[in-house]
Amino acid sequence: MDAGILGLGAIFDITPAWAPVDLDTADGATGIRMHMGHCGAVLFVAFLGAAASGSDNVVFDVQQHTAYTSGTTADLDSTGAADAVGITEYYVKSETLLDGDEPWVRVAQAAASEVTLTGTTYAARQKIVAFGVGADQLGEGYTHLSVNVAVTTSAVQLGAGLYLPLHLRDRRKPVNLLNWLNPGAANA
Repeated sequence: MDAGILGLGAIFDITPAWAPVDLDTADGATGIRMHMGHCGAVLFVAFLGAAASGSDNVVFDVQQHTAYTSGTTADLDSTGAADAVGITEYYVKSETLLDGDEPWVRVAQAAASEVTLTGTTYAARQKIVAFGVGADQLGEGYTHLSVNVAVTTSAVQLGAGLYLPLHLRDRRKPVNLLNWLNPGAANA
């Protein structure tokens, strides 16, 4: 079946936030910046392994940027970025060994740039975390977002993050999709 039939390029795309990495404090993961001008929203999805030990929190920090390199950076909910709106809910699937039968659990929170998985609940479990950010949540003049992640210990915890741009403004064949880092530049 052609990927375009499934919606890739018409409804959504997939681009990396960060590749699989050990997320402990010494390593962490700095998310790649993603341009929000060609989509209505992005669904961020992280897939994390169980921690090797401990019960430390995993913290996802959503940043907004005025450029794909350099520029100004601020938390998504920064009061210094006019009209920026933070994350108010996220979803988690978790189990000792994820196998597809676990339900999504909705977690509501006050608007914030951080999403925190509490280690006492989630550290020893495999987990999938998902939350959305609308292009209209970025502050005035901010064009890109990124999601950074860290675990507050040196215990090994592997994970990868993906951005799924949704409500694409320009529908294209998957092979002709835009460069999400720097639109207008050729895909490398």
